[in-house]
Amino acid sequence: MTANRRHAVLMVCMGNICRSPTAEGVFRKLVREAGVEDRVLIDSAGTHDYHVGKSPDPRARHAAAGRGYDLSGLVGRQVTRRDFAEFDHILAMDRDNLDNLLRICPPEHRGKVRLFLSFSERFAGQEVPDPYYGGSQGFERVLDMVEDAARGLLREIQSRSDV
Repeated sequence: MTANRRHAVLMVCMGNICRSPTAEGVFRKLVREAGVEDRVLIDSAGTHDYHVGKSPDPRARHAAAGRGYDLSGLVGRQVTRRDFAEFDHILAMDRDNLDNLLRICPPEHRGKVRLFLSFSERFAGQEVPDPYYGGSQGFERVLDMVEDAARGLLREIQSRSDV
């Protein structure tokens, strides 16, 4: 990464109302606490257009707020082809969304696309489960996984750049 460019991270799930906005909110706070928020661009999106323009699920917002993360102001959007050129990391919450991303990703950007939990120490090799149809414990589990992977991602970015 050059000194004049931000490092860009895109979190991706299916609808962009539960997992990816949670990951965005958690990572934003970690980046802010590390004092590098001016050097890291963070966004989230969905592979489907089900919830474009909508706020994160109230259960996701509530669980995140309970741990000090603010998801207010986030609005669902769908991944675009332009995202593959603009982001350095495009991180899928599960294998289905990873496959969806790889299906539309231009070949020259495929190396940017991977599972978010590949940055996790405790949950490497797993997927962030979709909590949408479950209870509050699912949103807490998502937060556990996302927090671990977000810390790993920040370490990775800091070790490979001037962030």
